[in-house]
Amino acid sequence: MVFPSERPSARVLVTGLEGFTGRYVGAELRQAGYEVFGLSSKVGADTDDLVDLLDANALAQIVQKIRPQAVIHLAAIAFVAHGDTEAIYRTNIMGTRNLLSALVSLQEHPSCVLLASSANVYGNAQGCEGPLDELTPLAPLNDYAVSKLAMEYMARTWAERLPILFSRPFNYTGVGQRPQFLIPKIVDHFRRGERHIELGNLDVWREFTDVRAVAWAYRRLLETHNEVDTFNICTGSTYSLREVIAMMEEIAGYSIDVSVNPAFVRTNEVRRLQGSSVRLQGRIGTLPPYSLRETLLWMYQAPPHG
Repeated sequence: MVFPSERPSARVLVTGLEGFTGRYVGAELRQAGYEVFGLSSKVGADTDDLVDLLDANALAQIVQKIRPQAVIHLAAIAFVAHGDTEAIYRTNIMGTRNLLSALVSLQEHPSCVLLASSANVYGNAQGCEGPLDELTPLAPLNDYAVSKLAMEYMARTWAERLPILFSRPFNYTGVGQRPQFLIPKIVDHFRRGERHIELGNLDVWREFTDVRAVAWAYRRLLETHNEVDTFNICTGSTYSLREVIAMMEEIAGYSIDVSVNPAFVRTNEVRRLQGSSVRLQGRIGTLPPYSLRETLLWMYQAPPHG
């Protein structure tokens, strides 16, 4: 165990603490008894909006003040269709490198540095059948995925100096995710009683794990240990967008007209992303059993701003 139960006050730095995932990870850690820190000019403040990951000097100063015993690095540009390609690469690669540089300069290194990558690094995994495991050949198809894979390669050059883990989360969702993402967009249309929605390719299959289960997985990865350093965060269950629409129609009690807007169809769309959770379960056990319908209902019934 990295953090035995008798040390519940271990200091955990969560970059992106005020982001969608970070809020749930922070809550999960606090509930388990950890001290949670974001990147702020005031140590202990639960925000990371005061320090830019690309400002290496400021980042190093804050890390020295916090002296984290573990790190979960979530801060990134995570939207595949983000318009500023240069920002994607700078933030996701150089921002991570600056963080690792700051951590390695600590007198006492963290016991675990968990870096969030993405299942998008697998691309369409040509020639692979069934769920994708961590040994599946990597074939990223967009700048976001390339930036995450490059981040992994860069971070491995630090592996002899820091205990680094990589997570490759498949799609997940929940209350508070921005409406530019697919599931919140669909739920929001139904919540507002809209009768028409424009989407991209309907014939794609994705995992839609509940963000609360993802947060639980991140905490458990800090608390457990084996010799493997890369883990899919997934359930192994996929749903087509047509199935998602059908669930929301059942929840909301009415049918919606769906049309495909060519502007929303991505170039190099990954048709199916289904992960194998065998390695993850071997380390942390089974994820909390939130069904997709439970997650959609939770989102549908939440206040407008989550």
